[in-house]
Amino acid sequence: MTRKRIFFTGGSGKAGRHVIPYLLDQGHSVMNVDLMPLDYPGVDNLIADITDSGQMFNAMSSYASLAELEPGTGVPKFDAVVHFAAVPRILIKPDSETFRINTLGTYNVIEAAVKLGIRKIIIASSETTYGICFSDGQTNPKSLPLEEDYDVDPMDSYGLSKVVNEQTARSFQRRSGFDIYALRIGNVIEPHEYAELFPSYLTHPEVRRRNAFCYIDARDLGQIVDLCLQKDSLGYQIFNAGNDHNGAIIPSQELAERFFPGVPISRELEEHEALFSNRKIREVLGFREQHNWQQYVKLDT
Repeated sequence: MTRKRIFFTGGSGKAGRHVIPYLLDQGHSVMNVDLMPLDYPGVDNLIADITDSGQMFNAMSSYASLAELEPGTGVPKFDAVVHFAAVPRILIKPDSETFRINTLGTYNVIEAAVKLGIRKIIIASSETTYGICFSDGQTNPKSLPLEEDYDVDPMDSYGLSKVVNEQTARSFQRRSGFDIYALRIGNVIEPHEYAELFPSYLTHPEVRRRNAFCYIDARDLGQIVDLCLQKDSLGYQIFNAGNDHNGAIIPSQELAERFFPGVPISRELEEHEALFSNRKIREVLGFREQHNWQQYVKLDT
């Protein structure tokens, strides 16, 4: 595997602080570009604002560390951009500000990467694009399982910003011919959260309906990002980033019938196959989950 020099935005956030260590373990070098630094050995940090286009161009064409001055050959070029920086959900900032930061920031990051000739760009999209998570009232999907060709239709500012970001990525890919992959990231679970959250999730599955019972282990998300870095020549792609199974004990068919009654099932489901399907990352990228929730949650027998 080729070692890559990676420009990573938002690496200090919930997902990024696990993805970056995974990438470092694979031998990559990472510069974290965020409003707050990530205190982790081997990470280079730069404080910058994604909503400022000039800062993104400048940061993306700068040294990552003092060590890079030593060869005397000028600023090395980044091999890839991974863009995770965003307002992470609704109800943190006013809706208009969430939309502005997420869409403008993504435009600025992708524009700088394309114009600087960085040919691999990975952006964080979201499960919320499917229009269930932050809907007003209970919303049923048009069909299950949720797969990447679904006609996404969120009604909230966060999910809408992610739909716009996917279209921004598609537009820049069309004009550049570069690889730009959008990850529809499921509900991110950190290692300590299995013990804290999953016992109640399993006994009260209704609380996971808005997430379509999906989750992605933050470390498995690292694997997905690394697989995207390794897989070339796919052009513009959308990938659901989720684990293999639902975050529930109930079998998938029963789960769908109980919580999404009347919703068409578009294909046969395996017994516990995730309703937020990760079939594409398994088949196209070769994803093999390493952290199923059952490894960390003790079930009463």
